[in-house]
Amino acid sequence: MVLDAETSLVRFENVGLRYGLGSEVLRDLTFRIEPHSFQFLTGPSGAGKTSLLRLLLLSLKPTRGLISLFDQDVATLSKDALAALRRRIGIVFQDFRLLDHLTTYENVALPLRVQGQRESSYRQQVTELLQWVGLGERIWALPPVLSGGEKQRAAIARAVIARPHLLLADEPTGNVDPNLAQRLLRLFVELHKSGTSVVIATHDIALMDQYDARRLVLHEGRMHIYE
Repeated sequence: MVLDAETSLVRFENVGLRYGLGSEVLRDLTFRIEPHSFQFLTGPSGAGKTSLLRLLLLSLKPTRGLISLFDQDVATLSKDALAALRRRIGIVFQDFRLLDHLTTYENVALPLRVQGQRESSYRQQVTELLQWVGLGERIWALPPVLSGGEKQRAAIARAVIARPHLLLADEPTGNVDPNLAQRLLRLFVELHKSGTSVVIATHDIALMDQYDARRLVLHEGRMHIYE
């Protein structure tokens, strides 16, 4: 799929979300994410950031409103079509979600294996990325023996290895020291420069202040946008 200036990568129109019979946790969300864009998603704890990321990942359906991805209304798509769209999205979860029976290398290479690529075609790419994020000596380690920060870096490497059209990151620098946080943010910036749209959920105001980027601010389930 070729993205052009006329394509909205993501479009929300009057989207609301509630769990069960409770009140809406997200209400009246109307916004767009354009191709090749970079934005922070922020707001206080409980504002709905993780729920919004799950909507963007297509792992939740809205209670009301319209969500389109790559100019396709997701409500009308089949399971196979939704799965195909998800493969264009990279995600860094707060709980990492690495597979414990796979090595660091195998976890990071997994999106490329799912795409059907031969191991010989991506071996160098995966190895170089792991070295760049400081895991060069942990390539063959299994996740249970990695520290929290090492798991975070492996999860980030797995999310970016296939150069997705859209990268979603939930507190991606929460388990690393400030110097490494800066290095990882540079990786996201370089990925953005190569054409990926990036959404980073974070509480770190100081980190956001270092970048001239759009901010999507959630407060009590509603969104305020600062360009």
